[in-house]
Amino acid sequence: MTRPGRPRLTPSLPTRHPYHSPDGSPRRRRSFVTVEVTGVAQREAWRANVLPEVEALGDGLWSIPVPIPLSPLRYVLVYVMEMTSGLALVDAGWNTEEAWTALGDGLRTVGGAVTDVKAVLVTHIHPDHYGLAGRIREASGAWVGLHPADAALLPGRYGAKMADAVGHMRALLDNHGVPADVVGSLSEASLGLRDFVSAVDPDRLINDGDRLDVPGWDVRAIHTPGHSPGHLCFHLPERRLLMSGDHVLPRISPNITVHAQQADNPLADFLEALERLRPLDVDEVLPAHEWRFRPLVQRLDELIEHHRTRLDETAAIVAAEANATCWDITMKMHWSRSWDELNSFMRRVAVGETLAHLVLLETEGRLRRVEGSPIRWAIL
Repeated sequence: MTRPGRPRLTPSLPTRHPYHSPDGSPRRRRSFVTVEVTGVAQREAWRANVLPEVEALGDGLWSIPVPIPLSPLRYVLVYVMEMTSGLALVDAGWNTEEAWTALGDGLRTVGGAVTDVKAVLVTHIHPDHYGLAGRIREASGAWVGLHPADAALLPGRYGAKMADAVGHMRALLDNHGVPADVVGSLSEASLGLRDFVSAVDPDRLINDGDRLDVPGWDVRAIHTPGHSPGHLCFHLPERRLLMSGDHVLPRISPNITVHAQQADNPLADFLEALERLRPLDVDEVLPAHEWRFRPLVQRLDELIEHHRTRLDETAAIVAAEANATCWDITMKMHWSRSWDELNSFMRRVAVGETLAHLVLLETEGRLRRVEGSPIRWAIL
């Protein structure tokens, strides 16, 4: 039964969300998650398929669930820090009327309004985190902060250079064996996401190690690339908390993919960034999706194990089918649903994830690429 005041969420369409594994992307589900759930009410709401309540986390810190359209993740958790004058947000939500209303209602529960927001600290530029940033700034005059690596991607992601980015994506997919009859639909599959973003250039660039201008709070930025080149986590050392964005989630893995704007070695970046968090002394992790949890280190180990398993699976496929293209290998990987159930975006995600694992295996000296058109892969 739906609890009063907590709307039941509309049925999700799992293959529509581009950014997370395994629920919303092709990656298989892993069953080894054993972390302690601290956001118990959040998980109860998840199981009931309703939006969780706005929660007071103590000492002026709040979480507001902002709905995500057509997504198995259902909502992004926007964190609110009360300052002596105004509010600071971590992330913003998608640019939809439903999300805008939910954010405004949540801020009223906190005791404020959108016009009280003075700062928006964006973990990364995906629409569910960055989408409302421009609308919030227009309504309140708040400054918006991004890491420089993500800020550099804005013109190709949401601005004047989108056509160039699509062309680069098409070339990348073609070079890795995507068939001619589908390469067009895969390369253009993300264009619709632009509708969910109120794009705005950042007012401030947030670099690794920066102590942020949030009066009354000790907030320090940690650059954790992989899910996006400029992904940031925010550490609150005095409160022993980590706002982990999408970098560390309690139950699923973020999508780590090679694509036109992230074409180097994102999986190596992601794994290295996980290790950078290991020394942090935190009591609780506040992720952007699902629910709060602990301990951090145990979840880091689970994510590393997950990718090591996927690396071994990828290498085994290459060993069994020498000189296969990335597309060939993708088709033989295990995914959470059949290939026929995946739309164009999810197929592109699958190719990008496979390529990320191939590139890391190459770096580790386990595979080699056979140059040509298209590129093929073989065991060393």
